[in-house]
Parts: sequence; structure tokens; C-alpha cells
Amino acid sequence: MKRDTGAKAWLTYALVRGAIMVLMMFPLRWNLYTARLLGRFWWYVMPRHRERARSHLRMAYGDALSSVEIDDLAKRCLQQQVMWVMEFIFTPRLINEWTWRRYITLVNMDEALAVLLENRGALLLTAHYGNWELAGFLLAVLGFDIAAIMRPLDNAYLNRFLVLTRRRSGLELLNKKGAIAEAEGVVRRGAALGFIADQDAGRKGVFVDFFGRPASAYKSIGLLAMTAEVPIIVGYARRLGNSFRYEVGAQRVIRPSEWRDRDDPLLWITQEYTAAIEEAIRVDPSQYLWIHRRWKSQPRQRRRPAES
Repeated sequence: MKRDTGAKAWLTYALVRGAIMVLMMFPLRWNLYTARLLGRFWWYVMPRHRERARSHLRMAYGDALSSVEIDDLAKRCLQQQVMWVMEFIFTPRLINEWTWRRYITLVNMDEALAVLLENRGALLLTAHYGNWELAGFLLAVLGFDIAAIMRPLDNAYLNRFLVLTRRRSGLELLNKKGAIAEAEGVVRRGAALGFIADQDAGRKGVFVDFFGRPASAYKSIGLLAMTAEVPIIVGYARRLGNSFRYEVGAQRVIRPSEWRDRDDPLLWITQEYTAAIEEAIRVDPSQYLWIHRRWKSQPRQRRRPAES
């Protein structure tokens, strides 16, 4: 993909850097309060996103939630996303090997850390939930060999800025296009490779159950785990309250011994990590990106009405 390097791109980069400089002049708690106000504004001025969040929550929860509860979750979902943007800016400034305990509590991480300490490679999976970059960022800060797959920004200047800020903390970012060619080498050197694992993979993906509905998932994650024979760690970073306080945990560790004798190991792996992602989301569904079209693709033989 060709990056935008023209004058307009540079001006956009300069404006973003200027905005970041202004935000840095204020405490993060003030910026998070502003983010919640912007999230409420988003709710009122973007009816398409508002209705999509509502629709997806109804698809996931059916009659289990009232209309009032659906609206509350959908509104908080939009607020959470703006808060995440604010925190994305501040994370490199706040999180380092000495300060991380002020902001992060580790939960159920013993098995996951034991896997990482073996230095034999692993896959780290999360979803568009909570602060989805924080767990990988923290592990890199703590000295683990971590790489993550990202979709590069169209603006070349902003993309370079993003990559440099993460590399300074030890997090390696791989271009999504062509990353699979590098992925096996990353895990075979003993590193952990991170994926956002709730992307719609189209009609050619593996269809698994997600909140009771078929959802398409990429085959590459399961195939890589099977080829390299490395464990899969399904994790999350869940916000605690409205401040920059998080619970980082491992929802599930899936080991190669669990899938070797399965009739369809690829389907089993994909369903297993998807189920773990769903379990994490159900603890606080307001932190999931419900405007994300997770059920966009449907299997031909079970086609449902198109999503909004």
C-alpha cells in the first residue's frame, strides 16, 4: 500500500503533533473526562454508529437486555473508544518498568507468563476490547520479546511516529500486509506475536460461534499455531472505572497438546479462542467495539439478514 507523503499529509501530521502537545499539558484524568464528553457528542451526531452499536448489542444479547440497557452500553461503548484514543497518546509516557504497577493489576497471568518465560514462541490474541494494545505494550516494557501485527496508517509521517514511539518501549510492529510471511520466523525465534483476533475474514474465513451467531475468523492464526506448535494466549486489558487503571489478564492458554488429536484442529482452535474472547467481553460489554462489523460475513448455507 502506498503511503501518503504529500504536503497535506505533513500538515495533518503537524496538526496531530500539535494537538498531542496541547493534551500533554493537562492531567490525563482531565483528558479522559473530555473524552467521555466527546463520546456523548459522538452518540448524538453520528446516528449510523449509534444504530449499529444498538443493533449489534441486540444481536449478541437478544431479549436478555432491555432497550435502556442496550442504549447505556452502546453510549458507553462510544465513550470508551474516545478514552482509548486519549490513553493511546499517553501510554508511552506513563508506562515503564518502574511505574506500571500504579496503573495495571495482573490477573490470572501465572500460566501465561510461564509460557513467555520459556522463550519458545507464542501467539498473543486479544479483541477490540478495553485497551487492546496495553497488554502487549506492558509485556514489551517488561523485557519480553513481543511483536504485533498492525495495519499501517495511510499518513506516512503519522505511521513513522507511531512505530517509533512503540519501538522505544521494545514493541516491534509488523506491517499487516505480508506479515504472515514473517510470522513463523518471529515465533520460531522464541518471540510472542500479537494479533487482534476478532476481525471479519470474509466468506473464505473459518466460521465459528460468537455470541450465538456465525462469525468469520482468519485461518492464519490457527494455521500458524499448528505449524509452529506454539501455545496461544488469549488476553485482555479491561478498564477499572473511568481512570487510567486496568486489569490485564489471560482468559485462556491453549496448548498444542489440546488440538493435536482433534478431527478438525483448525476449527477447534479458532472456536476455542473466540469463545475465550467472548467470555472476556461478557464481564463488561461496554468496553467492546460494538460498531465493529463482526458478523458482516455469513456462511452461504446459513445466510442471515444483512447487518446495519
